[in-house]
Amino acid sequence: MANFLSRLKDTLVKPSDDDINAVEEDFVELDTTPQKGDDTKVVVRPFVLEDFSDVKDILDSLRNGYTIALVNIKPLKDKDIIELKRAINKLKKTTDAIRGDIAGFGDDYIVIAPEFAQIYRARSSRAPADDAVADDM
Repeated sequence: MANFLSRLKDTLVKPSDDDINAVEEDFVELDTTPQKGDDTKVVVRPFVLEDFSDVKDILDSLRNGYTIALVNIKPLKDKDIIELKRAINKLKKTTDAIRGDIAGFGDDYIVIAPEFAQIYRARSSRAPADDAVADDM
């Protein structure tokens, strides 16, 4: 029994040269440099959200990583506001998961950008009357 435990300890503590060589043979090196070509171009793609099932096409394009989606939500907004909220929540969750950005664009569009892009949002400025009050204090 002591001999068995000793061999088990040696096997677990110190890997043999054969084990190290086997691991090195299974190693595959991947080229992580981006390739110049059509695959790396950013695509600005329009979508129309007419039904909740249309979300799948938008999500597939966003997960690709090189698509900025312009989504017309008016057809679904006119049809079913609850389904629209459900669809936008699904798009928002996926956008958060890919660390992208999502914003409304007018009343009938939303814009979804991947991680490397940011959607411009105008800062809300104070009214001139607020500035005058702040200067008097």
